[in-house]
Amino acid sequence: MISFAMTGDGDGPPLTIDREAAREAAERELSQQIYAEHEPGLVRRVFNWVLDQIFGALESVAFHAPGGWLGILILTLVVIGLLIALRLRLGALRTARSATGGTLFDNRPRTAAEHRADAARHAQLGRWDQAVQEQLRALIRSLEERALLDPRPGRTANEATADAARVMPALATRLRAAATTFDAVTYGGTHATPTDHHELRDLDETVLRTKPDLTGAGAPR
Repeated sequence: MISFAMTGDGDGPPLTIDREAAREAAERELSQQIYAEHEPGLVRRVFNWVLDQIFGALESVAFHAPGGWLGILILTLVVIGLLIALRLRLGALRTARSATGGTLFDNRPRTAAEHRADAARHAQLGRWDQAVQEQLRALIRSLEERALLDPRPGRTANEATADAARVMPALATRLRAAATTFDAVTYGGTHATPTDHHELRDLDETVLRTKPDLTGAGAPR
């Protein structure tokens, strides 16, 4: 516990700073999920060291420097600034990671026909982002319905099209391009165009007409 007078003549009430309470507040902030997602052991060790340095300096200021309350205020602001900076940094990392691709399907299972109907409806309304998303979902779902792909919850667009390319190797390049378009629209902040949707719709129709290669590694077991 550190106590000292805030006024220069010593008549004012003492300002009490509880080092352990301050540490616990910082550790509660670090316990949040955003920090746990990025190597929590390393983050906690670094911050424990920083807190030791800061609170050690805080004690020195309080005991030895005139008007130590000003130094403590500055150090407290530094701690808060570090926490805010780390939160913003980890948030940016999490956003960047999500841009590399998430799951293709949502939690509500639908048939390929339903996805195609949704894609057509979005296209009629000029909602090209949603039209592209639903068209690729229709393509992959149709392969699952034909037992050419095993249904796999949590599969990303890249994983789905890579699996599709194994049973339809002649379409591998177009399938990879379709996944790239899906991820750019869904996670990368890019907007689809009518051309993007038309290409995906044509690819979906081509997949329906293409004879699969069931001798490759992508054939379902």
